[in-house]
Amino acid sequence: MQNRDAFRFFDPIVGQNAAVYHTAGALGQGERVWILAKLPGHIRVAGDDITEKYLLLSNSHDGKSSVQIKFTPVRVVCQNTLTIALSDGQAYRVIHHADVRSKLESAHQMLGLINERFDEMEETFQAMSRVKMDSNRLSEYLATVYPEVKEPDKMELVKRDRNWSEYFFDQGRGNRMPGVAGSLWAAFNGVTEWVDHRKSRQNENQRLVSSWFGGSYQTKARAFSAAQDLMSVWN
Repeated sequence: MQNRDAFRFFDPIVGQNAAVYHTAGALGQGERVWILAKLPGHIRVAGDDITEKYLLLSNSHDGKSSVQIKFTPVRVVCQNTLTIALSDGQAYRVIHHADVRSKLESAHQMLGLINERFDEMEETFQAMSRVKMDSNRLSEYLATVYPEVKEPDKMELVKRDRNWSEYFFDQGRGNRMPGVAGSLWAAFNGVTEWVDHRKSRQNENQRLVSSWFGGSYQTKARAFSAAQDLMSVWN
């Protein structure tokens, strides 16, 4: 799909002043092009812990993936990018409408689905902040995020990931704020800070690819899913 056709997805909601174009760019040699839109308002998790709302749309020209739309809320205090896919929700399709009425109807539908999903995320983040962690719960959570492997050398890397994520659970930016400290929300952000900001020595372009589409994204998706699963058991 041509970029101009793929990016028409954002045109109706931006046209209604429901979002603003924020940044755009290309990755690699231009095989993946992306655009980021910022939505009004924010998610307040606990006290002054604010997460801003963004949508990421990417279009691939390498034959490996199609047009993708992802939620990319950003935790302000530490700039953690909490990339969350649409896999568990209704799929969004990029449709070009020629007439104004269809565009407005499409925009209204999209905004409803987008705002509903962000409301669900806010509730989940707030619920995570209310779940208090002890050493056993933290170990169980990190063992789920970084599962056992058979190869001894790879298991050492798993242990490293667990240890650093545990460190950032306590020492990560914003994780000692009232209402955050010692919570499952802090544990999730400990994982995110480690994989997004501390683990890799890649350049900025490589880190962006990893955070939105690659290894860091996969770890964060697993961490978010594990948090949801364990909350249902612990509550």
